[in-house]
Amino acid sequence: MAALVLFGGGGDLAMRMLLPSLYFLEHDGLLPDGLKIIGAARSDESREEYVARVRAAVESKAHADDAWSDAAWARLDARLDYLPVDATDAASLKPLKDKIGDMSADGGVTSFLAVSPSLYGRIVTALKAAGLAEASDRVVLEKPVGRDLESFLQIDDAVAHAFSEEQVFRIDHYLGKETVQNLIALRFGNTIFEPLWNSLSIDHVQITVGETVGVGDRWPYYDEYGALRDMLQNHMLQLLCLVAMEPPSDLDPDSVRNEKVKVIRSLRPITEHEAERVTVRGQYVAGTSEGRPAAAYSEERGQASDTETFVAVRVDIDNWRWAGTPFFLRTGKRLAEKRTEIVIQFKPVPHSIFDHRERGHIEANRLVIELQPEEDIALSVMNKKPGLDQRMKLQPIQMSLSWGQGDKDAKPPRRRIAYERLLLDALAGDSTLFVRRDEAEQAWKWVDEVSDAWRGAAFKPKEYAAGTWGPAEADLLLERGGRAWNTGHG
Repeated sequence: MAALVLFGGGGDLAMRMLLPSLYFLEHDGLLPDGLKIIGAARSDESREEYVARVRAAVESKAHADDAWSDAAWARLDARLDYLPVDATDAASLKPLKDKIGDMSADGGVTSFLAVSPSLYGRIVTALKAAGLAEASDRVVLEKPVGRDLESFLQIDDAVAHAFSEEQVFRIDHYLGKETVQNLIALRFGNTIFEPLWNSLSIDHVQITVGETVGVGDRWPYYDEYGALRDMLQNHMLQLLCLVAMEPPSDLDPDSVRNEKVKVIRSLRPITEHEAERVTVRGQYVAGTSEGRPAAAYSEERGQASDTETFVAVRVDIDNWRWAGTPFFLRTGKRLAEKRTEIVIQFKPVPHSIFDHRERGHIEANRLVIELQPEEDIALSVMNKKPGLDQRMKLQPIQMSLSWGQGDKDAKPPRRRIAYERLLLDALAGDSTLFVRRDEAEQAWKWVDEVSDAWRGAAFKPKEYAAGTWGPAEADLLLERGGRAWNTGHG
């Protein structure tokens, strides 16, 4: 019998994402036979009290997706257990070890650390001392691991002392999204795209992660990390890697991750002399968000701060495939829309045979991969307007490349929580969609250079009103090259 131990099993991440994901996997019959799921936390509550809280969290999500099943819950209930522990103390973990027993022959123990990363080092040390870091065991780490390269290495050295790299699964939940995985299929499963996937055909790439929510009472965490470390270092660089990487030799985990590391190593360093030209820092002030008044970040924090709640960066990749094709990344709180998307902007036709004034304006092809609020892939192409007009007129149309387009009667699959895929892979020992140590190390190194450039240039955040797309300087980042952010859908 294998075991999944959720450290921080009563916390927000576990109740909001992990346990509902496990329910949906149980509902679909995907959990391994005999898997035991143990919640572990400091809270001194009984198994019955814990399971009642889990049911309340799971049931609300399942009903929202019309996926509640008493039978599925009964099966998950039978797997669940709870144990109060201090995960940083090996002696406190002894009852957990006794409860689990010897599982080395049955897939081992997977420990998911849904706790503050500041505790990772002490927890993995305790796990090793308690006999929960054997060769068949695994550990799953939530981001962010550290806040810079130095702190990342300090934490990860402790992890490496307890677990080999093959046993460590660093999660970035964006990589569990169906559309992100479909990007790999789109690129490497179709000859129509890969020959064009380079600087000869692509003008630029945009990656946007926009949130309408403010920082609110999370400001102590956010004031330490800011948008650069919270979002760009992990989520956005991961998406960039999947867009920009070379074709791997196969889908072996290391083959894929080797190519991602090459991309990060090819990122052009940003110096303090170029910081103002290729980066934008912003912080929201009072405005209107989703039709309601929104306070400034300084009001939420209670005093002024230099923390950025918005960042936009021009990223250049110095290799043969992407030389001359910029990647524009932007992310922020209190923006105009909740939207996560990747825009592949192709170059215009080299010569137009159509008269623009009478035949319509020819727009360059654009591939938009939307991750939030919906998951969708759409390709914009030019098409003839229907009709018998003697002068051919053109119009852009959107071709959806999403699931089920060839079958109008097909019922779309349930939109899965990204953690479902990642939990299943971690339990199976498949690390393809997880971040390797050298990958995270290179990402922190590049982000630290950006942070150092800001500090050296005394680069302060620009103000932007809540409910807008960020500071005006973010638009100038593209306008200098005659480009513009995608502010529509498609």
